Formats: sequence, C-alpha cells, structure tokens
Amino acid sequence: MLILASQSPRRKQLLEWAEIKFEVMVANTDENFPADLAIEEVPVFIAREKAKAIANRLFNNTKKILAADTIVVINNEIIGKPQSREQAIAFLQKLSGNQHQVITGVVIIDGEKETAFADITQVNFHSLTTEQIEFYVDEYKPYDKAGAYAIQEWIGVVGIKNIHGDFYNVMGLPVSRVVQALDTV
Repeated sequence: MLILASQSPRRKQLLEWAEIKFEVMVANTDENFPADLAIEEVPVFIAREKAKAIANRLFNNTKKILAADTIVVINNEIIGKPQSREQAIAFLQKLSGNQHQVITGVVIIDGEKETAFADITQVNFHSLTTEQIEFYVDEYKPYDKAGAYAIQEWIGVVGIKNIHGDFYNVMGLPVSRVVQALDTV
C-alpha cells in the first residue's frame, strides 16, 4: 500500500485514475527552502520534507511514501499560492501572454531507499483580458493553486495557448513518471 503525503484533491484524483491503491496521510510542514537552492530543486526539497515528516510518524514502516510539491516559475521567479483576490489577479496578469514553467518535485521513500525527481512543463498563456482574469478568480477561487490557476478548469480551456510537457504535471503530479518510479523503487 502506498501513502500519499498530500491533501491535494488533484493528486488524489490522478492516482485514482491510475488505479493505484493508496491512503492519504498529511503532515503540516514548513514550505520554506534554502535561499541558495536551484529553482528546479525547490519543489523536490519541499516534497522531501513532506515525505520525511510522514516517515518519522510511522514506526517500522513497510509502505512506500509518495510526496509532491508544485511550483510555477516565470522569469526565474517562483509564484506561489495567492493569499488574496488581488494577488491572484496580479499573478494571472503576470502569466497572461507569457510562457512559464510548472515544476513538480516528487519524492518516493521506500524504507531506506529514496527516488526523487522534478518534472518540468512549459505553459504558454494567451493574452487574457482583465475581465477574463477577474471572472476566473471570482468564480473558481484558485487560492490553493500555485500560480493561481488550474489547467483543468475554465482558464485552462480558454487561456492556455499550448504546453510542452506533461499535462498532468501541470495538474500537480506527473502520473506516468510516478507510476514508472513506483515500479522501480
């Protein structure tokens, strides 16, 4: 049995779609990271902290632990989860008409063994109007999403011009790569 160290409904849904049996355990961890860390290592670092927090709670663990963290990066700046309507609008205005990267860090712990990787997807947005951005923020309330959007929602349907990489990575978990990694750990 696998333990998913995440409360993300999207990660849960993706694992269910892959027909992976798992249970959810969440540990509240600090999402701070060392300032000198390379950007692509940030979500791996945070995911590792989540996985270790669960591993430390389990005695004599015989289950694999899967943890992930997703960040949005534009012009070498990490855009996190918006804290307000105004910040969500500002994030989407920054993404509008531009390319950004969605990077998901994945860590799988199986006893003493660890597999860790980052998956990167390039996302290009069409230019969005202020009305479109405000509609999305007001209707979908993307406050729990890195970059203030979810590709599988309205904004992805009307706002995303194209992507290069794994669609499911943008949803929060590069599922096919995770399935392969689970088979090798």
